[in-house]
Amino acid sequence: MITGKDLIGWGFRPGKWFPQAIAAANELAAEGADEETMRAAVAGFAPPEPLDLSVSGETPLSVNIEAENDDEAANVAACLETMTEMLRTPVVKAGAIMPDACPAGSMGTIPVGGIAASEAIHPGMHSADICCSMALTVIGDMDPKQVLDALQSVTHFGPGGREEERQCAVPNDILAAFENNPMLKDRMDLAQSNFATQGDGNHFAYVGQMKSTGETTIVTHHGSRGPGAALYKAGMRVADTYRKKLSPKTKKGNAWIPADTADGDTYWEALQIIRSWTKANHFAIHDMTLGILGAKAKDRFWNEHNFVFRKSDGLFYHAKGATPAFNGWADDATDLTIIPLNMAEPILIVRGSNADHGLGFSPHGAGRNFSRTAHKKSLEHRPVEDVIAEETTGIDARFYLEIHDLSELPSAYKDAPSVRAQIESFGLAEIVDEVIPYGCIMAGDWLTPFLERKRKRAAESKSTDR
Repeated sequence: MITGKDLIGWGFRPGKWFPQAIAAANELAAEGADEETMRAAVAGFAPPEPLDLSVSGETPLSVNIEAENDDEAANVAACLETMTEMLRTPVVKAGAIMPDACPAGSMGTIPVGGIAASEAIHPGMHSADICCSMALTVIGDMDPKQVLDALQSVTHFGPGGREEERQCAVPNDILAAFENNPMLKDRMDLAQSNFATQGDGNHFAYVGQMKSTGETTIVTHHGSRGPGAALYKAGMRVADTYRKKLSPKTKKGNAWIPADTADGDTYWEALQIIRSWTKANHFAIHDMTLGILGAKAKDRFWNEHNFVFRKSDGLFYHAKGATPAFNGWADDATDLTIIPLNMAEPILIVRGSNADHGLGFSPHGAGRNFSRTAHKKSLEHRPVEDVIAEETTGIDARFYLEIHDLSELPSAYKDAPSVRAQIESFGLAEIVDEVIPYGCIMAGDWLTPFLERKRKRAAESKSTDR
């Protein structure tokens, strides 16, 4: 009779699977099977051995960034260090970084401007702002100030969703898709309240004129807001259950959902639904603006730069702030994509080059050499009014919440001409047109007054307790 001791003697590690394996082995033994046959049958019940981390530096990394000063050199070194550590994740097969790369998170977290090709889906490698993206609508011959005024009257920035009386209808097919997906069905309230909103941080609504034609154009930048953040959290929880079983040494932020599982299918489907919601979110804002103006769209297209793409090689390409530059990256892909730089610079319209050394991607923007906090600190010695006046000269810069956010001024970003030059020198994309800036709306600083109110309430509560 085969027992657990026999399985241990054959080199198997005890676990909950042992009883089934022992029963199968004894059934084969009763049929006269030899030990080799029984061992093979037992192996079919055994869970996979935990995967170890890859050897540091073993997974190929393409570097498409050059440092032009000491600050940039420090930024590049930090990007390479965290990217090299991330590439130790055992199912990741290749990586690349773009000219706008900058670290974001603890060591081993994929940097902004990083791409990772993997056998599986890693929620942490697209981050909470799933499908952060750009959308462009060409209007035609119209006063850009009039367009920016209309855009400001319909858009919505800041945390949370729209007030109930200002909410916009989500397309029925998208709501039905939410309802039918296990990871999204409980997020329909967020899908509704957050629809036609833009969030905060570096997201914006921009109006300019096409360099080639002079036609007035709207460009928006934002992601999937509350629904995307909720899906990210759900995905991270699922991925971590697999990490504990499959590769406990892998960092939690790099945990993965195996593609060949029901969870993998559900999460992949949810990503596509979130993508549809985000696209509709952009163009709802554009269409409301056109409605006020009594205008029609002459042309429009969009692209995500914070997403997961599956190529014909079967791998999942995670773009943490990188623009797809390979053919057929989506069913609705055009041959053009959009790269912003900062509020005072032209937005670039590019045609991707599908460069192998970029894993088929181009940059998504200008990136940063310093954190938001560090940049604000560098400006503390100057009056805010002087900084704003200097950096927004020649453009109509607006902050929706009426509080300036110094961390979103042009100086907070890398040198735009340098990023443009590296796009061309590394052959990552061809710049075919530009949107010349008239003005830009950003959220503004909501966090500082929020924290001040929180401190004030805490102080008042402490005083009352006495």
